Amino acid sequence: MKSFAKRGALVAVAAAFLACFSLSAWGQTAADGKTKIVFWHSMGGAGGKAITDMASAFNASQDKIVVDVQFQGTYDEAINKLQNASIGASKPDVMQLFDIGTRWMIDSGEAIRMQDFINKDKFSSGELEENILAYYTVEKTLWSMPFNSSTPILYYNKDAFREAGLDPNVAPKNFDELIAFSKKLVKKDGDKVVRYGADIQIYGWFFEQFLVKMQADYANNGNGRASGATAVAFDGNGTGLAIMKKWKEAVDSGAVVNLGRNGDVCRDAFTAGTSAIFLGSTASLSTVKSGINGKFTLGTAFYPSIRKEDKGGVSIGGGSLWILDNKDKKKADAAWEFVKFMVSPEQQVFWSKATGYFPITKKAYALPAMTEHLAKNPEFKTAIDQLHASSGSKGALLAVFPEARACIEENIEKMLNNQQTPEQAVAASAKTINKSIERYNKTK
Repeated sequence: MKSFAKRGALVAVAAAFLACFSLSAWGQTAADGKTKIVFWHSMGGAGGKAITDMASAFNASQDKIVVDVQFQGTYDEAINKLQNASIGASKPDVMQLFDIGTRWMIDSGEAIRMQDFINKDKFSSGELEENILAYYTVEKTLWSMPFNSSTPILYYNKDAFREAGLDPNVAPKNFDELIAFSKKLVKKDGDKVVRYGADIQIYGWFFEQFLVKMQADYANNGNGRASGATAVAFDGNGTGLAIMKKWKEAVDSGAVVNLGRNGDVCRDAFTAGTSAIFLGSTASLSTVKSGINGKFTLGTAFYPSIRKEDKGGVSIGGGSLWILDNKDKKKADAAWEFVKFMVSPEQQVFWSKATGYFPITKKAYALPAMTEHLAKNPEFKTAIDQLHASSGSKGALLAVFPEARACIEENIEKMLNNQQTPEQAVAASAKTINKSIERYNKTK
């Protein structure tokens, strides 16, 4: 606890220092008459470069607003900095936040509803993808603007399928098929396995997506959307147990390898050819193709369900853009202009090509640059088709989702390592998450 308090104090000091520095820097250019706004984001690598380029393009496109782009580390680090910002001047005007931060942001009162800007400006939200908007819409109000949206898909090695006598154009649709396919795909050199059928990252997001495929709620109170959740629901309706049992069955088969929680390790095993199937985000597509580098032919397919009878779609992940309430109308209006620019068709094509995330506006698909991109990368069409087939599928809202995901992952890990049964994994997850929800509801 002392360490946590000390870290919190250091974060607060650092935030104050950065705020003072930022204010000083802006003070030097205040005379030019432009409205300066600060944008916090959490994209590294290609995503970070793309955001910087997009902000620079916005700054060059007009002469009234200047955006200062500031990288804040991971999503968790960024939201911690926001929570520790005690004065308006230390907060950004626009912030990129992960999807699972939605409930907390709504409850915090830190943001201006995106719907307010849409209504005032008569902005046509009908141009945006409905299935993406659905996640960030609560009680018919859009709270933030979708930006970097993704879904999970199944990646597979078509050459390995051919070698195993499987149709390279047919991927497993559910876990029974995944296990059956994987058993055929295992390749050995003597007693040593040189290629597993599949690898599945221990990831809380995947657990959530299996529930969406089941059309089952993660939490009560309408999945935390009708009102704030007070408890999880997956422990009482049998769905959590079904997921745990089938996940363990897959690993116990010996054909699906457990490589832990690190998504990069799971992806790299696939691109190296040591597993023939893996589950990953659509945003990983460019990285996967680069990693394969012609070693084999890549196939992509819809995210599999746990049970054959599951008919649900998938819910989007990634992040969205929030406009913070800094009690400055001029800056808020400037932030809205910047948000509109970032989700314009041209910028969404640029963003999608640079990162692999979906364009969130339908008009992007009509632009020649996007048409050419899809022609060169037909695997990405899978993700688009899956998105459009997932009408009505949207995940839960939970203010303690970061803790909940970590808890689910810990218990899946213990289960796969035979330290507890599937029943115990579900019960332990529900108990811990419910306590976190209770604590949050008492203090919000």
